Amino acid sequence: MIYTVTLNPSIDYVVYMKDEVKPGGVNRIQKDRKFPGGKGINVSRILTQLDIENKALGFIGGFTGNFIEEALKQEQINTGFVQVEEDTRINVKVKSSNETEINGPGPHISEAKAKELLDGFSQLTDQDVVILSGSKSAGLPSDYYQQVIQTLKQTGAQFVLDTTGKELQDALASGPLLIKPNNHELEELFNVTLETEDDLVFYGKKLVDAGAQNVIISMAEKGAMLFTEKGVYHGKAPKGQLKNSVGAGDSMVAGFTGVFTKTNDPLEAFKYGIASGSATAFEEDLATRDKIEALLPQIDIQAMEEN
Repeated sequence: MIYTVTLNPSIDYVVYMKDEVKPGGVNRIQKDRKFPGGKGINVSRILTQLDIENKALGFIGGFTGNFIEEALKQEQINTGFVQVEEDTRINVKVKSSNETEINGPGPHISEAKAKELLDGFSQLTDQDVVILSGSKSAGLPSDYYQQVIQTLKQTGAQFVLDTTGKELQDALASGPLLIKPNNHELEELFNVTLETEDDLVFYGKKLVDAGAQNVIISMAEKGAMLFTEKGVYHGKAPKGQLKNSVGAGDSMVAGFTGVFTKTNDPLEAFKYGIASGSATAFEEDLATRDKIEALLPQIDIQAMEEN
């Protein structure tokens, strides 16, 4: 079973403006949409599109939390959220000629609620994979991801980590099944400027050497690179019109992890990862299965180095 963890979910309230936004004035919305949001929730939605069994975990509360649970239930996604007293946040995404995001802080998570979620991981087995992604709610200790990872190590469950900075660095020695920094996050991680493709290859391989089983570096319209112990591979991005930058990375994580757990084939999983991320980028919401599968013939994976 795959479990996704969203420590700070949201309702993503997307508004499409009739005209340019005028600060200090009255602005008219052309249309609006509301989606259950949060990186782990996005992963669960794509996994479900791919008919891969999963369960969404995390913290939710209030009427906004109820909206998320109901929306996921309509998509036939299993959930196991810990209920908290404060409302789940709302993130506003304003789309005009540019895209502006206004993100809420999220509820405060008490020590007791944090422990409740953590204790649940001790019931997992070596047949399970846990996908940890996104920011933490207020009140959670700075090492909460590490606490989860240490619990998972005791059960034998594998984990995927989609975050950056110190949390990512601290997790490498524990052997994540997958990490997915983009080129800018890779620069931040090593405090360098990446100017060439060779630079990307050098630092991507360092992440494998540090313990990651699989590393995907996403490069927007230039596609992505996959690093494993067996080699380095480049996947070209398919052509399409960019409509939505939100959730594309989460979709890539879902496509790779879901297919890898079924096939144990990193190249096939990489192909689905690129198709899933690209299909979401070409839609207003997350991709559907038919859109993902339609892009698969366009995905060309080439070996750059093989061991």
